[in-house]
Amino acid sequence: MKYYITSESVTCGHPDKVCDQISDAILDACLAEDKDSRVACECLTTTWTIVVSGEITTNAWVNFQDIARKVVRDIGYDSLEAGFSADDVSVQILINSQSPDIAQWVDTGWAWDQGIMYGYATNETENYLPAPISFAHKLSRRLEQVRKEKILPFLLPDGKTQVTIEYDENGKIQRVDTIVISSQHKVDVSQEEIHKGIKSQVIDPVLGKYIDEKTIIHINPTGKFTIGWPKWDCGLTGRKIIIDTYGGVGRHGWGAFSGKDPSKVDRSGAYVARYIAKNIVASGICDKCEIQLWYAIGVAEPVSIYVDMFGTEKVSRELVIETIKKNFDLSPRGIITLLDLKKPIYQKTATYGHFGRDDVSWEHLDKVEVFKTLLKK
Repeated sequence: MKYYITSESVTCGHPDKVCDQISDAILDACLAEDKDSRVACECLTTTWTIVVSGEITTNAWVNFQDIARKVVRDIGYDSLEAGFSADDVSVQILINSQSPDIAQWVDTGWAWDQGIMYGYATNETENYLPAPISFAHKLSRRLEQVRKEKILPFLLPDGKTQVTIEYDENGKIQRVDTIVISSQHKVDVSQEEIHKGIKSQVIDPVLGKYIDEKTIIHINPTGKFTIGWPKWDCGLTGRKIIIDTYGGVGRHGWGAFSGKDPSKVDRSGAYVARYIAKNIVASGICDKCEIQLWYAIGVAEPVSIYVDMFGTEKVSRELVIETIKKNFDLSPRGIITLLDLKKPIYQKTATYGHFGRDDVSWEHLDKVEVFKTLLKK
């Protein structure tokens, strides 16, 4: 029996994603000067106000206000027409240093808190992400591109996309069933022009080959969308965690990612779980895979490792887990070394998903042979 799965994405101008980008930009600024910086940075935005808070211990000199304004300006919120101006917004800084009780565990390379992390991969797309979230991200990226390149000059930064995929009884992609795009726009443009432009410049180039005469397309279904962030919506770091991961197909673990340095296993643990799952699927020993890692505070290695290959496996689960334990140091320190995580690489991950990208270490397919050898046993 056929079935349907839906995922959503948002553009870089969505208020929650603005906060994620500010938090990760601050993390990058700290790591650029001090690779051992400890950062847990949260951001909140509302009308004409940005609040940056959290715990940061670093030897770097960071101008938090300038970073926040630059992020907002680069997104495109630089005028009253956009609804927000980077130069006029109030930026409040409420930063403390990391607790010494937490630091004692981090300094030893042990987990600083308990938590469960997940990683997921599937061979249904070339980037090993579920198709609904992969396609939704591509639409959101394209919305940003046509806005910034002035291909559709009437668009403004805030926006959302949603894609519903139809699968057959064997789990194979058949078609795109429904597409929803809501994009902030300037006042002096008709809905007809918006619909025509988004259909021809965003939807068709990205998903044209998956669309048929039955595909349902909604563009700004509520009508005009001239008032975007932050006039009608408050933004907060870490509030789009399903968009950050697998669109609701793979499970999400203990915490959000943005604004946290790699000593926090809720970020680095999720990254290495994705890394392992992706290499497992790419090796051909299964079609899809989910990895669960469970950490306890003050303990270096994960307390447990669980692998689910959803009945598609060609080798036993026990053999896969044994191979993971033999070939991967999954302590926080080991993960940081394995994936080279003490670099200022995080702001780019704050939009369009932390996975399915080609510019981060946890997406590399350099451990495929480790698992491919299992097919010979």
